[in-house]
Amino acid sequence: MEQIKHTHVEVRGLKLHVAEIGTGPKVVLFLHGFPEIWYTWRLQMIAVADAGYRAIAIDFRGYGLSEQPSEPEKGSFLDLVEDIVALLDALGISKAFLVGKDFGAMPAYLVPVLHPERVNGVVTLGIPFIVPGPKAVLTDLMPEGFYISRWLVPGRAEADFGRLDVKTVIKNIYTLFSSSKVPVASPDQEIMDLVDSSTPLPPWFSEKDLQEYASLYEKSGFRFPLQVPYRCIKSEFETTDPKVTAPALLIVGEKDYFLKFPGMGDYIRSGQVKHFVPDLDITYLAEGGHFVHEQLPEQVNPLIISFLNKHSN
Repeated sequence: MEQIKHTHVEVRGLKLHVAEIGTGPKVVLFLHGFPEIWYTWRLQMIAVADAGYRAIAIDFRGYGLSEQPSEPEKGSFLDLVEDIVALLDALGISKAFLVGKDFGAMPAYLVPVLHPERVNGVVTLGIPFIVPGPKAVLTDLMPEGFYISRWLVPGRAEADFGRLDVKTVIKNIYTLFSSSKVPVASPDQEIMDLVDSSTPLPPWFSEKDLQEYASLYEKSGFRFPLQVPYRCIKSEFETTDPKVTAPALLIVGEKDYFLKFPGMGDYIRSGQVKHFVPDLDITYLAEGGHFVHEQLPEQVNPLIISFLNKHSN
C-alpha cells in the first residue's frame, strides 16, 4: 500500500485526488462506486502494476479527497465522463483501459460511447452497460421502501444518515450491499434501520478498511454522492443508439443483489446487453457478491489482467 502515490490534479476547475502505482504507457484507470472511494481498488491496483501496467484510481468529484463542485445538486454522469477525459488529458494519456464498479461502471461505458478514441477496453464489475434515464432503474416495479426510491427523495437520506456517525452509515450501507437481498425498508422504517448494529463486517472487510472509507466520507459528506449516482440516475442522457465498440469484460458475482433489480438478470443473461456492447465477454463467479473485487481478489485480479494482456497493443 505504501508504494501507492497520491496527488491532486486540476480537472475542469476542481482538484481531483489521484492514487497511482506502476509506470509505463499501458494505463488502467479505476472508477469507484458507492459507498466507496479510490481505496476500494487497492488490491487490483497493486496486481495490475505488478503485471506491468500503470494503475490509477481517483476519487470522483465530490467524493473523498477530491474537491466539491460549487453546486452539487446539479451534478450528473456527464460531469464524471468529462472529468475522466480531462484527467487523461492532464496526465498526457491518449488511451486507457477503464475499470468500473457499481455506478462507476456507467461512466466507464459512457466514455467509450462519447470518446471511443480514448479507450482501449472496459471492465465492469456487477453492472452492465446502462444509460442514465427514466428506465435505468425501474423503481416503479419495486416496493416503496426500495433504497434507491428512498434516496431519490431530497432530504430523506440526509435525515436518515444524520442520526448516526459517518462510520456507522458506511458500515451499514456496506453490510446491506454485501447481502444478496435488495435493501427494502417497510413503511415504518428508514434504510439505516435495516441493519442490526451487532452485525459483523464481512470477513474480507477489516475494521481498518472501514476506517479508511469512513475517514474520506467524513471529509466529503454525502451531498454529492446522493446526487451522483442516485438523484441524477433518471435524468435523460442525450445519446442516440449508443454503442461501445471497445472490447469489454463484465464480471458478475452470482450473489450480487443487483441481479435482482427488475429485468436486470435477464438483460445480462439473455445477451440483450450485447446490443450495446457487441464485443463483450461475461464471467460469473458463483460465490461473488456486490463487492466481488474485495471479496475474491484471487479470482477477479487474474480475470482483469488476462483481459488487459489480451487487448494491449
